[in-house]
Amino acid sequence: MAFRGVDYLLIDSLFSEQELLVRQTARQFVDERVIPVIKDHFRDATFPKDLVPEMGRLGFFGANLEGYGCAGMSNVEYGLIMQEIERGDSGLRSFVSVQGGLVMYPILTYGSEEQKDKWLPRLQSGEALGCFGLTEPDFGSNPAAMRTRAVRDGSGWVLNGEKTWITNGSVADIAVVWARTEDGIRGFLVEAGTPGFTTSLIHGKWSMRASVTSSLAFSDCRVPDSAMLPNVKGLKGPLGCLSQARHGIGWGVIGAAMDCYETARSYVTLRKQFDDKPLASHQLVQEKLAWMITEITKAQLLALQCGRLKDAGKLDPAHISMLKRNNAAMALECARMSRDLLGANGITEEYPIMRHMCNLETVKTYEGTDHIHALVIGERVTGVAAYK
Repeated sequence: MAFRGVDYLLIDSLFSEQELLVRQTARQFVDERVIPVIKDHFRDATFPKDLVPEMGRLGFFGANLEGYGCAGMSNVEYGLIMQEIERGDSGLRSFVSVQGGLVMYPILTYGSEEQKDKWLPRLQSGEALGCFGLTEPDFGSNPAAMRTRAVRDGSGWVLNGEKTWITNGSVADIAVVWARTEDGIRGFLVEAGTPGFTTSLIHGKWSMRASVTSSLAFSDCRVPDSAMLPNVKGLKGPLGCLSQARHGIGWGVIGAAMDCYETARSYVTLRKQFDDKPLASHQLVQEKLAWMITEITKAQLLALQCGRLKDAGKLDPAHISMLKRNNAAMALECARMSRDLLGANGITEEYPIMRHMCNLETVKTYEGTDHIHALVIGERVTGVAAYK
């Protein structure tokens, strides 16, 4: 059954016809191609790779980027795509976010013309897949302390170190790897199959099971000088990429919350208990639905304003912190409330809620934990950094 959407406050009236058309295209793709298969992929911990070419044809990869085959959509249109894809599954949205925001964006923004010409068209079409190597086993929230090093050797570089919790790592054709050098942190494009570069799958996940998560290892991995991203130095490189992806997360989690809410709303109107009355007739049930629809509506408005600011060139990283922090926490709480409304049925795979809940536990943590984003917001409003 086609998803009808969740629009309590008539927010659709704030979108243009083109924005609504983009959303409908993504919505139809999720309804027809993702929903029918995602339950099995989550159960079996497999990635639906067969969907990649179609997503490429629809322009989902790097949708808000210009040139090299990219769709050149607005950031609001991009956000609406992320919303619909995450309504299908957070793992699939993570794949799209990494491909566009963490791989294509740094190549476009920091790369050489040769790097752009070689990789961007292939990444946009889905012919090539990418990953983003920043997080390390000992350093997640503190990337400045990374231990991966790149040492110049003749006409090239030698990389040593390890990255972990890397989405797409074991299926990627190209890895954007951040490493410490003598003159600061630099980014490198490391191709799969390069001697000294190995990947390993992370098994045993109860979250993001339809997404490939890996560790990357570099042992005297030699890359040419042309592999370095020439136009950025320092942490502003990877942090700039994360701002792109976090914007998509802030939109995406709304889709997961919508799916949980709508599943619960439909369930309680049909399920009868206590004198053959629907569960929806009880005050405590309605209170939960009222909380969810209110928080979803607030999240929609926050995402839309951030998207408009981004299109106007006025979106600050601290704005994105509020978007990611608020909306991820909201979506996770919606999943928990929805599971409660479904009772025991809420834990079964017949319904999407437990899958969303498990995924959202990851989304709340990755690309900046709830607490780190709180400190970013705190610094913005006080002028005082409190990270240490």
